[in-house]
Amino acid sequence: MQTVQRIRRKGNAAWLEPAECGAAPAEARVALIQALIPLGLGLASRRVVGWAMRATLDADLALAALRMALAARRPAPGLVHHSDRGSQYASAEYRALLAAHGLIASMSRKGDCWDNAVAESFFATLETELILGADWPTPEAARRGIFAYIETWYNRERRHSSLGYRSPVEYERDVLAWRHAA
Repeated sequence: MQTVQRIRRKGNAAWLEPAECGAAPAEARVALIQALIPLGLGLASRRVVGWAMRATLDADLALAALRMALAARRPAPGLVHHSDRGSQYASAEYRALLAAHGLIASMSRKGDCWDNAVAESFFATLETELILGADWPTPEAARRGIFAYIETWYNRERRHSSLGYRSPVEYERDVLAWRHAA
């Protein structure tokens, strides 16, 4: 039984590997991706709006996260979708899905670490608050743990100093109430 304990990051993606040294077998790797879809409300609120997990880091993984975000938010045409320069975001299928929804693709400049600061902050938080103390025997157990973290803790309960010590869901609710009152 392998224990998944280490996280590796690249741009907007992170994947977990077994603690043993050497290459991780494909069935033991779990990938997580955060699609930074609504740069308006989603980026402002720090809410994870699209994510997916698979055994490989590829265009299909990025597409699954993007589809989740599109279904959750139904963004208006003209929204700017920002990502790093990963090949999964530059793939023809990914760019076609963006275009089909009228989204404008924006990619980080080469070597500019500030472009993805919010995504990097999320992955650092995920690693510190969940993964470092986790002892998942299987990729499915890791998936369930990460699902619970994102959907029940991070989005709904975790307080963010940048949001006035509110959760992303509370922040979005307050912003919507303020807009309706204005």
